[in-house]
Amino acid sequence: MLTIEDHRRDSAGMTYVYPVVSRRAGGVSIGVNLNVNSACNWACIYCQVENLKRGSPPPVDLACLRRELDIFLAEALDGDFMTRSVPSEARRLEDIAFSGNGEPTCAAEFAEAVIVARDALTARQLLPQVRLRLITNGSQLHRAEVQRGIAILGESGGEVWFKLDRADAKATRMINGVATKPEKMLTNLRRCIKLAPTWLQTCWFGLDGSAPSAEERKAYCDLIGNVASEIAGIHLYGLARPSMQAQAFRLTRLAQDELESFAVEVHEKTGVRVIINP
Repeated sequence: MLTIEDHRRDSAGMTYVYPVVSRRAGGVSIGVNLNVNSACNWACIYCQVENLKRGSPPPVDLACLRRELDIFLAEALDGDFMTRSVPSEARRLEDIAFSGNGEPTCAAEFAEAVIVARDALTARQLLPQVRLRLITNGSQLHRAEVQRGIAILGESGGEVWFKLDRADAKATRMINGVATKPEKMLTNLRRCIKLAPTWLQTCWFGLDGSAPSAEERKAYCDLIGNVASEIAGIHLYGLARPSMQAQAFRLTRLAQDELESFAVEVHEKTGVRVIINP
């Protein structure tokens, strides 16, 4: 049986497609891994990908992706996959989610891959109840092709989960392994919001035995305040699966009340809806 802790990319024996039980989606998510070489342009300290490396994905075989989506949709909807592999409370097909072992929008074929997924769902008359989702760090929103792909996703009733773990440059460098400024993150977030409904996804955890500081919480709320009326909400989540990175020993899972306290703080200061997944 799949569990929320089991997000193995090879569980279906396919190149691009893998099923997971998603605590945030609330059922079965068909993952699309365009980064089959485990290369990413970020290096998040909590990343669960083994052998993560810096870089971009190889060319995507779009015909293979379409075959795999068709095969898996048949298994999920017409076969015994749900009863054989999914706990009874999660036997709902929720989405096709571009996530995987790295930043999906780094793939040159990202927009075309979105079209492939859209067409696979359309062929079975599953849109919009089964959504297209993109889980992204937002770093490629300056590229026209990425904007095109997200626009197609939005036009198909899909949505984006935009990573924002911390909102100041020092903390972002520490947590996400990338040098970027809050102004740039905000610019990319605004670009995304114009193209598709956008949720923020924030991983909240302790580092070196301490919860995020008051300064980090304030910087987060200050940045969110700029787009509070434009985003769909925030997925605030904790560490459900172990990090596979060298600095994993520095991480601690926060108690439920720590997450709840921060969620209340964010909502009181910004008015944004916060959903907690500990």
